[in-house]
Amino acid sequence: MSSHMQANSKQLYLSRQTIRWGDMDAFGHVNNTVYFRFMEQCRIEWLEEVFGPTIAGEEGPVIVSAHCNFRRQMKYPARICVEMSAGHLGRTSVETTYIIRDAADEQIIYADGAAKIVWVDFKKEKSTALPEQLRQLLTSL
Repeated sequence: MSSHMQANSKQLYLSRQTIRWGDMDAFGHVNNTVYFRFMEQCRIEWLEEVFGPTIAGEEGPVIVSAHCNFRRQMKYPARICVEMSAGHLGRTSVETTYIIRDAADEQIIYADGAAKIVWVDFKKEKSTALPEQLRQLLTSL
């Protein structure tokens, strides 16, 4: 993870997750697509903490870009910690960054990445202002 991402990020949420047997692929390590699932799970847990249970409504979050830097192989069995931080805050969007660490040894970093969340009016299929509750939370960090 670049020092720029670390310096400009404010931690939002920490998710503790378990690597499942089915997360591994034929090569005996966690499949690269699952890293994105771990980041997604962290993001959903955080959104549910802010707004309550996720229910499809007229507006909501959409991921418009995401990336992951794979630093180390993950293998079953293990527990991980996914740290989610907030970066740049726009009118309709927020940049989020993630670090996936080993829960037993937080010096071990499996991956880092980012996702840009844009708030969307689903009927209009256009971006819309972030909810005030979310904006207040993000600006108070």
